[in-house]
Amino acid sequence: MPDLSSPDHLPNRRPDGRPPHPSWLPRQRAGVSPQMIGRYPDYDVLSTVGTWDEATRKVVLARLEPPGPMRFFTVGQVPTLRAFCDTALAQDTDPRVPVPEMIDAKLADGKLDGYQYADMPDDRETWRLVLAGLDHTAAAGYRVARFSACEVQRREAIVGELAKGRLVGGPWERLNVTRSWSLVMRMVLAAFYSHPWAWNEIGFGGPAYPRGFMRRGTIGVREPFETPGATDEDPVRVVEEGQL
Repeated sequence: MPDLSSPDHLPNRRPDGRPPHPSWLPRQRAGVSPQMIGRYPDYDVLSTVGTWDEATRKVVLARLEPPGPMRFFTVGQVPTLRAFCDTALAQDTDPRVPVPEMIDAKLADGKLDGYQYADMPDDRETWRLVLAGLDHTAAAGYRVARFSACEVQRREAIVGELAKGRLVGGPWERLNVTRSWSLVMRMVLAAFYSHPWAWNEIGFGGPAYPRGFMRRGTIGVREPFETPGATDEDPVRVVEEGQL
């Protein structure tokens, strides 16, 4: 396990060692986006709800209902799950896409992806082991009882090591760590980007049936329901170079 007690392993992009926070983006003015910031502040995908067929409208609008109680993860696991999802998605403040609840519902209902790696346990067991592993690493690297009790930078460091497949010891010995990262992030991202708030954040036009597209194949030309972004900066470059 890398030495997590010193700051040497942390990014060194800005004086405080952290990339710029996404709050440099405009405040959302139409609809809701995660943390009420985004590149398309005047766009609300729900303004097109009248163009969706009834079945699509029912499915999408159900995602806006208040999430139900946790049914799969235990009371002790939920704080670690929330801290991991918030850290991986950089959801620092409300409103948040309820990714933990969406993952919990999927696992509780047994709606898995229909396949698993030969050297990995069932996806449900993998999730339990990953959460236990995060707590183990927090305790071994930072002497705190739980991953959720770590400061943000330390949580980011642990998640970064998980992404690189470099966490060892305890529950990690029962997993292919690299594949564990792939599995949990597949579920995290699928949940996040299935939610209309995330669509507002990225300017996604939402369901196209039965409306269809008018500008198919025309690069640089927007659909009538699309709005221009408020900023042209490449977000990946901004974060990598710490320009703001």
